[in-house]
Amino acid sequence: MKARQMGLSESIIRRLCRSADVLIDGPRPWDPQVEDERVFPAVLGHGSLGFGESYMQGWWHADDVEELVYRLIRTGFDRAARALPAQLAAFVVAAFTNRQTRSRSAIVVDRHYNLGNDLFFGFLGDCRNYSCGYFKDADSLGRAQVRKMEAICRKLRLTESDHLLDVGGGWGQFAHYAATEYGCRVTSINIADEQLRYARELCRDLPVEVRKCDYRELDGVYDKIAVIAMLTHVGPKNYRHFMRIMHDCLKNDGLMLVETLGSRFANRNIDPWIDEYIFPGAVIPSLRQIGKAVHGRFVCTDLEEFGRHYVPTLRAWHANLMASWPVLGDRYPETVRLMLEYFFLSVAGAFRAGRLKYWHLLMAKKAR
Repeated sequence: MKARQMGLSESIIRRLCRSADVLIDGPRPWDPQVEDERVFPAVLGHGSLGFGESYMQGWWHADDVEELVYRLIRTGFDRAARALPAQLAAFVVAAFTNRQTRSRSAIVVDRHYNLGNDLFFGFLGDCRNYSCGYFKDADSLGRAQVRKMEAICRKLRLTESDHLLDVGGGWGQFAHYAATEYGCRVTSINIADEQLRYARELCRDLPVEVRKCDYRELDGVYDKIAVIAMLTHVGPKNYRHFMRIMHDCLKNDGLMLVETLGSRFANRNIDPWIDEYIFPGAVIPSLRQIGKAVHGRFVCTDLEEFGRHYVPTLRAWHANLMASWPVLGDRYPETVRLMLEYFFLSVAGAFRAGRLKYWHLLMAKKAR
């Protein structure tokens, strides 16, 4: 039988992968198995976007996607891909436009957060927190999420006399916890209708007001503020404005806790695949960007980095997704499962490789 002739794109990709100790069609769990040769020009031409899309199309698979992505990032593949024309064009667009205006924020909601509560609950588990758990002394995802919510409440020094503002409140889990465990009054804001509907029902008998409200429409004054896993949706062109609004809403000597994904580098845009399929227009901030936004308004009194806890969080979400898919698969196409699977496992690999960070920043508003 005549041997198949290897194309130029395949030859380049195979050689690059070998530098990361990755063998295409190799025997190890992290070695990708190619099902369709179109994967090679897709990856060479579009970098991470082509890599993720090819996975969703079933053009390749691997038993251990997390380890594969970890090895590729440690070798610098994601950085090298930024020189591709498509990614350079995205950088230029982000530099000259604001991709997180009020109208564009609705795009993220429609394309991701309103996919369906049954889908999200299928992988989030009983604790509906779409953010990192705190796995210290916790042996389950649910317990890890409770420990994280408790840590936030303690850092904010919540009391029953406080009025807490919960910015980007999701399905209302943190508002419910703060009101139940600490007796405080909570105003939780969000713009995702599916989440709002569930949060209102969850918090129905508690001192919790769940409002459909963009942060740019906020009014009132609060004792404490929690901004949990929401800053990536604000964008670098809006950081300063966001912090001014938070400052105006917080009482003198009040506390604000910001929980966010973080980067060692100042960014203008996010990974192209995540931008296209998960969080359109999202940007992961650096400490320098956050510092410039809060300068003259807040004093940072505490910083905790616990990105290592996101790896077991993502693994648990993936396990839950796979366990739930026999039911969810009747309502959603297989591409949705592959999309979420690739999201969870590739981001876990990025955290392990140190490319991503996860922070709690506690800030105080000092009286002038």
